[in-house]
Amino acid sequence: MPKPEANRLNITRRLEQDGWLNEGGAKHDLYRHPGRLGVIIVPRHKVLSPGVARSIGKAAGW
Repeated sequence: MPKPEANRLNITRRLEQDGWLNEGGAKHDLYRHPGRLGVIIVPRHKVLSPGVARSIGKAAGW
């Protein structure tokens, strides 16, 4: 299994390219998609753990 992308900036760029909208947040960024249900929560760390990165990718449909 390949390692998921762990750089937060790359993950957020890809989310925004796929149509997810950043709604801010306190310690985490909240992303919502106008055509899908649910919210993706992205912690504000420079590098995310592989499990968190994999979870974000799975929720985004990558």
